[in-house]
Amino acid sequence: MEKIFVSGGNKLKGKVRIDSAKNSVLPIIASSILTSDTIIIKNAPMLNDVQVICELLKSLGCNISINKIKGEISIDSSKVQEIEPSGELVRRMRASFLVMGPMLARFGKFKISLPGGCNIGTRPIDLHLKGLKALGAEISTEGGVVEVRCNKLKGNKIYLDFPSVGATENIMMASTTAKGVTVLENAAEEPEIEDLANFLNKMGAKIYGAGTDTIIIEGVDRLKGVEYIPIFDRIEAGTFMIAAAITKSKITLENAREYYMKPLVAKLREMGVEITSIEDNVIEVNGNVQLKPVDIKTLPHPGFPTDMQSQIMALLATVKGTSVITETIFENRFMHVSELNRMGCKIKIEGRSAIIEGVEELSGCEVKATDLRAGAALIIAGLVAKGETIVDDIYHIDRGYVNIEEKFRNLGAKVYRREV
Repeated sequence: MEKIFVSGGNKLKGKVRIDSAKNSVLPIIASSILTSDTIIIKNAPMLNDVQVICELLKSLGCNISINKIKGEISIDSSKVQEIEPSGELVRRMRASFLVMGPMLARFGKFKISLPGGCNIGTRPIDLHLKGLKALGAEISTEGGVVEVRCNKLKGNKIYLDFPSVGATENIMMASTTAKGVTVLENAAEEPEIEDLANFLNKMGAKIYGAGTDTIIIEGVDRLKGVEYIPIFDRIEAGTFMIAAAITKSKITLENAREYYMKPLVAKLREMGVEITSIEDNVIEVNGNVQLKPVDIKTLPHPGFPTDMQSQIMALLATVKGTSVITETIFENRFMHVSELNRMGCKIKIEGRSAIIEGVEELSGCEVKATDLRAGAALIIAGLVAKGETIVDDIYHIDRGYVNIEEKFRNLGAKVYRREV
């Protein structure tokens, strides 16, 4: 078993290069099924979740080669035969459900177990199924397995009850080769949605309005193979921004754009953090300032991202005064609070809100990463905690961060991974 050990007290300095976004790469890999041509993804992050979805595609018959040194993934789905992926792989990652739309569009049938992932709350698949049904799919669920079938998907007008990212992606991918026009309303607006649309359009799709709440997809006959570089990971970038703020340090982020991080950047600036875009893809962060408490409410994009909630909570726990974070996306995303309180934070949960009283000092201790972003928050807290912080269950962290301990060490932090 591996754990991450963090010795607090060091300032950060230098540059960190941000990897491509996990939440872009996963649907892009899934959508490669839409064509029998070869897809090449460049600068792909070599994450556990990326490995899982590649293994899932292999279980369907895809031929996949991965060059970890170059960060390149080549996918040939011309020999796909299976219509039901490995249940064990599906249960390991929720994003596995994104394979349903492309498989249904290309082969007219698909079976999949209910997906897994981080235990941060209920994430129903009903919106995915509602959208596919509106396109003409027949759906049956039995024994934890969902089966979808269709002769030919047909475009339709679809309104999502909630702007679900996964449902938007699944419906968008399924609609690319559907007959006619699909109009998807109340769609998710995340940058990763726009990136997926750019990828699909490069393949030959006709998608308009991605990144807004209304997406129009004109069905085409076929899609072609392409090479593509996904956008940067705004959550990883935000994690390092907050690390700079909590350690009162000045660092530079490469391969990151402020444009895609407006909600987080606005809150950090409200706290007093100095953030400057010195080039189109270079951001300078100065956290060596007097910070102020703020109130935050997580919302679908362009609101404050739920994936940054736990990290900024760790920061606010060290800021004098009272802050309040209200979580509106997931009902079970405060599991990290008890772990932060073990380190000396003063956080109280009231319903869907966390009331945070800033403290002067945190103390290192052994804590558990309850989910992916919570694990990052514990590392961030450990950077300023007195003594040593030991983070357990780090497999969660490895789902979303590439070599996080090495990147922190390159900035001057004392963060190590060890087997125990």
